[in-house]
Amino acid sequence: MTLDNRPELAPHVYLQRDVLTGEPVLIFPEEMLALNEEAEAILSRCDGRTRVADIVTALAAEYEADAEELTLSVLQELGELHRRRLVTPDGPGRSPYRSALHAGQSRGQGGKYRPLVLLAELTYRCPLHCPYCSNPVRYPEGELSTEDWARVFREAAALGIFHLALSGGEPLLRPDLPRLTEAAADAGLYPNLITSGVGLDEHKARELRDAGLESVQLSFQSDEANLADQVAGTRAHEIKLRAARIIRETGLALSMNVVLHRANISRLDRMIALAESLGADRIELANVQYYGWGFINRSALLPTREQAAQAQEIALAEKQRLAGRMDIYYVLPDMYETQPKPCMQGWGRRYLTVNPAGEVLPCPTASGIPGMRFDNVRERALEWIWNESDSFNRFRGTEWMPAPCRECPRKEIDFGGCRCQAALLTGDAAATDPVCALSPDRAIVDEILAGVETAAPPSWTRRVNAGA
Repeated sequence: MTLDNRPELAPHVYLQRDVLTGEPVLIFPEEMLALNEEAEAILSRCDGRTRVADIVTALAAEYEADAEELTLSVLQELGELHRRRLVTPDGPGRSPYRSALHAGQSRGQGGKYRPLVLLAELTYRCPLHCPYCSNPVRYPEGELSTEDWARVFREAAALGIFHLALSGGEPLLRPDLPRLTEAAADAGLYPNLITSGVGLDEHKARELRDAGLESVQLSFQSDEANLADQVAGTRAHEIKLRAARIIRETGLALSMNVVLHRANISRLDRMIALAESLGADRIELANVQYYGWGFINRSALLPTREQAAQAQEIALAEKQRLAGRMDIYYVLPDMYETQPKPCMQGWGRRYLTVNPAGEVLPCPTASGIPGMRFDNVRERALEWIWNESDSFNRFRGTEWMPAPCRECPRKEIDFGGCRCQAALLTGDAAATDPVCALSPDRAIVDEILAGVETAAPPSWTRRVNAGA
């Protein structure tokens, strides 16, 4: 970055203010970055027409600052954002703001628990039959209407939510997906599509882009067609490759997602190479989370300890190699850990899910917890559910925690671990996550790990209620 460059925010990156706190943030596919006043002042002038030298001059006059010192600060700030691919040195010229709505004044104050991301599960129908599907094994019938979802999106934006993930099942099976995308963008949300790619053609991609879609997370089961189709339970790999090309040609941001398990984890380096060849902006390599169908198939899906260790080494090495070109996110298989993950950054703290039937969940798999009731957006406003409902308040904070969590110095870091995993393995959602070495139920996890066999062939129970 030089003083003669005319910087602009990279495609799909926008400057906006938090509608609750008024604080500036940078929002981009699947992520956001809180900004200080100086960073906002710089980025608000990155319109692709103004030289860095002129940005410095304007800031020096506005803040009565030393121009020489300010030059160094501005170049460092822009250089770091350019390294992260959030700013381009020169652009064709556009406003750094997404719309007037995003530049507006705050409407209130953000509390200790305020959502940042809404996962909208539009349907449980799906053309694939993946053995690790996290959708419930049994679920309520019926789907929210277009009008119901549009209202939910408006209520989500008023709560201060930034990101919207349009998911499923397969969201492309909803014929009203373009209308839903437009409703989300009009509400001020940043729409991301999570899809298998089955059903995505050039016309649909352009229609979604024009409706306000910013990014697409495309799932892959492997880099190799035969294995990928075996895992998916249908011939879908070539369809996904074509979908990736369409996404890039349409100008949407492309993220690739691969669920790792015993059958494909040894091909991790080749899956990263596939993402690189497809021009993906990022790849998420997530080991199976053992809920739903993944829990049923855990003995055939869980990688060996050696596989997990090798995969982590490869992921870290590739992350270094591709730094500045493609982001790599590697999610560890937590059963091999001795400390639980801070699931969803804590129950009811930052995320919420609305399932196809309208139930509002603190996490996508919470409906599997026996005895818990979840309020429905058909009956209650999203704000009430987030702030007042028993389901969201049940495991917030630390007062609910049993020993040893209650006395643990990590209780504000991992929040006691995963409630769904605790419920599945112990029968008690309030128990310490059995992954924790201090859990009185750790022996359950150790017994599961002891049963992992290196050469065991995949034998999966398929999701039979996927629909099409």
